[in-house]
Amino acid sequence: MMPMILLQIIFIPALVSLIIFSFRNSLGKKSGWVAVSGLIYTTVLLLIALAEVYNGSPINEEYPLLINPDIRLTLLGDGLSIAVALICNLLCLALCVYSIKYIDHRIEIIYADLNEKGQTSYYTCFFYLLLFFPVGFMGVSFASDLIVLYFFMEVLTVVLYFLMAYYGYYERVKVAIMCLVWGIFSAVLFLVGVIIIYSQIGTFQIDQIHTMAGNPLAFWAIAVILVGMCAKLAIIPLHVWMPWVHAEHPTCIAGLLAVYANIAAYIIVRVLVLPLWDDFQWFGPPIMVLSVLTMIYGSLLTLAQTDMKRIPACSTISQSAYSMLGIGALTAASIEGGLFFFLSHIMGKTVFFSTCGLVVYTTHIRNINYLSGLGSKMPFTAMLFIAGGMMLAGIPPFSSFPAEVIMFTGIFEKGDTFSIIIGIMGLMAILLTVGYAFYFAMRIFFGDLPEALAKKDYIKDPPMLMLIPLIFIVLLSAALGLYPSFIMNLFEPVITEVLLNK
Repeated sequence: MMPMILLQIIFIPALVSLIIFSFRNSLGKKSGWVAVSGLIYTTVLLLIALAEVYNGSPINEEYPLLINPDIRLTLLGDGLSIAVALICNLLCLALCVYSIKYIDHRIEIIYADLNEKGQTSYYTCFFYLLLFFPVGFMGVSFASDLIVLYFFMEVLTVVLYFLMAYYGYYERVKVAIMCLVWGIFSAVLFLVGVIIIYSQIGTFQIDQIHTMAGNPLAFWAIAVILVGMCAKLAIIPLHVWMPWVHAEHPTCIAGLLAVYANIAAYIIVRVLVLPLWDDFQWFGPPIMVLSVLTMIYGSLLTLAQTDMKRIPACSTISQSAYSMLGIGALTAASIEGGLFFFLSHIMGKTVFFSTCGLVVYTTHIRNINYLSGLGSKMPFTAMLFIAGGMMLAGIPPFSSFPAEVIMFTGIFEKGDTFSIIIGIMGLMAILLTVGYAFYFAMRIFFGDLPEALAKKDYIKDPPMLMLIPLIFIVLLSAALGLYPSFIMNLFEPVITEVLLNK
């Protein structure tokens, strides 16, 4: 096993970011490929770590901090964290490649008044900021200390603010501030919960949280952290930020914003559900009710949209709630299915949102009332849009299908009337997802091509450099859909075996 492998996975992107920043003038437009090279290296490290974990050997690393050797950075790579980290890193890699062309175009529009040197400066800035997304995602995935986890959550919030403020769409600074405020709100509530936990167990180590089980303050620690995470997941009534923020950021980071919101499901399972199983039982039914309401509301809100970027933005509200529905059911299968759906959703949302971005990138039109019949001029884009919709709707062969089967099996196996009713409502919500995915595909890509668009020769499929990363994600989702046992074999030792001992 390579030494310090988890530490490398977390901090190599930060090192590459520093290199791009230090040599930004000489690197220029090559900075995107330098960022890609760094993410390829961390992907290789993750595959090495995955092989070790898959063979039943969790990875534990501990590093004393220079400022105080008594304070240690502790990292854990087990089946749950390695699966989350690998999918997140692959999405970062795919979207980094996608961004090479996209962000060049975006800068030309926003900063048209700048000379070539000024535009190149913003180009390099994008990539050294972008690399802090994998830093944050890997840190959240592998952290086994609550303060370390909090730190990496804040890294994600800060980098998202700058990327939105510099490269977003309408009122980008205002929307970036909105995102920052909601991110800080979520993180502060998490920190309050952490303080409550520390006051009772005297440590920030996640593997010691179980010693708080049965403590009256465990209820309040769970409640505070849960509200913060539900705000990040956009569970109603804490969803109001999502349509604005998720519609106005640069499209090339859309999939990463989906991860930013949905990784809260992983945090809830890691920090609250597994160590405080009995204390968490009270929260299960309210979570299920709010989740199914959010699923239905988010789908109906999506159907009402005419803005190309708000369609996937509003669908994120609905899709994020699926994972929480599985977690709220509190069976091993429902939790595993919910987390599997989280990974499936972020892949599907990356394809769906990025394809919407390709339409805007090519046509410069966001209102779908002015779009029709684009499939004749953009066939690859049309196929990717439909594939993204199928990934979100849980249609075979994509991974969201087995994820939903596992999750709803866990919900129905509870057998009580409440779970059955909620489960049926959840299945009905899936039909709404299928409905809007194909409704918008028909509206945008089929039918008669407007004469105004037919005359524009520049409307065609974008460069393959933007399509290939999305095709890769589609194939990855299909592979996991055909072989879901790969993910389940990683999850089960962490979730099923832990819950069997409760």
